[in-house]
Amino acid sequence: MTGLSGSCLLDDLGVLRFRGEDARRFLQGQLSNDIGRLGSGALLRAGVHNPQGRTMALLALAAAADGDVLALMPRDLIDHIGSLLKRYVLRSKVTIADETARFRIVGLMPAETTPPDAGQRYRYGLQGDERALLLQDSSHRSGTAPNLNREQWRARDIAAGLPQVSSATSGHFVAQMLNLDCIDAISFDKGCYTGQEIIARAHYRGRVKRRMQRFVSSRPQTLVAGASGRLSDGRHFRVVEAVVREDGRCEFLAVAHLPGAAADSEEGADAGSERTLAAEALPLPYGFPE
Repeated sequence: MTGLSGSCLLDDLGVLRFRGEDARRFLQGQLSNDIGRLGSGALLRAGVHNPQGRTMALLALAAAADGDVLALMPRDLIDHIGSLLKRYVLRSKVTIADETARFRIVGLMPAETTPPDAGQRYRYGLQGDERALLLQDSSHRSGTAPNLNREQWRARDIAAGLPQVSSATSGHFVAQMLNLDCIDAISFDKGCYTGQEIIARAHYRGRVKRRMQRFVSSRPQTLVAGASGRLSDGRHFRVVEAVVREDGRCEFLAVAHLPGAAADSEEGADAGSERTLAAEALPLPYGFPE
């Protein structure tokens, strides 16, 4: 990705704002990552999980200039996650508000420059992925217009092994199935949060059999998040993210058993009678824990 420039309007993302003196303490008790690590120059990824450890949403947290915390996520989850988290506020001094309409979110490729007054810039990618996100006031229109489309940005996410959770996949996967432990979205020493017991047990007591992996279909194919099927070797898969290449083949991230791992009863319950997809495994830029 080094040396490429360009920008993409990420208008499918929304923003929840957490404000108040207890905002960070509240988030510390709800999210999978350590909010104490949230700094001013980079996004911090964290999951919202149910008591069974399944990921309801994956948030990209940004420290706002006024000290508030902004949580970026797909727009189709904003209402649900906002309502879910409000149930736990109780007497905490924190307010949660949907401020999607106030922001314009732009993805920046590594070499893309912006004027100093363009907005707040945050490092987006993992190691070796130098992309950034620019948060602007929604009325901001100066500077170069975005010249990349959403599919081009999504293709970069897939190549980087970065998952996303939408309404189609919310609640389907335990945190490690989405490789949240590989993309620095889980802290295993921060203390309790919703779903922590299940996530910690998977981490400390045994190898995770099913994980998100990267594939490309052998023939032209269209897949969407939440679609499922079987690979040629019989493994069941469920799509996390997908994009169609120029040649019509589909590159996608999907949760499936790791090669050689024994199938489990849960997979059998999900699979049913599904189509078989011929696909080739592609590498991820990170490895899985032993």
